[in-house]
Amino acid sequence: MDRPSILLADDDVELRAMLSRYLGAEGFLVVTASDGEVALDRFQASKPDVVVLDVGMPKLDGFEVLTRIRATSDVYVIMLTARSEELDRVMGLTMGADDYLTKPFSPRELVARIRAVLRRRRSGPREDTTLSFEGLEIDQNSRTIRRDDRVVTDLSALEFDLLAVLAASPGRVFSRHQLLERVWGFDYFGTDRVVDVHIANIRKALTDDAAEPRFIGTVRGVGYKFLGVPR
Repeated sequence: MDRPSILLADDDVELRAMLSRYLGAEGFLVVTASDGEVALDRFQASKPDVVVLDVGMPKLDGFEVLTRIRATSDVYVIMLTARSEELDRVMGLTMGADDYLTKPFSPRELVARIRAVLRRRRSGPREDTTLSFEGLEIDQNSRTIRRDDRVVTDLSALEFDLLAVLAASPGRVFSRHQLLERVWGFDYFGTDRVVDVHIANIRKALTDDAAEPRFIGTVRGVGYKFLGVPR
């Protein structure tokens, strides 16, 4: 069985070496990069399963690398940052990151998050692979979304799965914790704030107004539900 591959991009030599050893011992094939330009080159060459990307890298920072990766790929991306301000974390998620870790963090937590997404991707499509609603079609087999007469291309792999979970149970209210378990994995132990940011990204991609939603409704104090009308 092929070993899952990880691109680890961080300019901190000691942290990069420590995480590389830890991930290797956990069974991952690790490719490393010390700056943003090298990270992009090695991303193109290695086609990793998961990218772990530091924000504060030289030459090209993590946000710029993320933007360029998202132009061609929906690979799962975890951002690493030494900054504690919420604005920086939200910025990364809004630009297309799937998750983030604030330094210092436990290598075990990083491994848990990587394993959770790899398990999610191995689960495969549902038997009923197409979810059809008025104005929206979600094909879980080809992982494509149509909004009226256009193909939606602005969602990451995780955001596709988040939308599919909601749409598979129209009208059901999901708490943020339930969505974390369904999409990120039961052993995810980050903040549920990531759910809100990814929901905002989905709404933007679907041109769904949060004030007058057609597809995703907010249930205050609880979570979210899918409002689409089946056809």
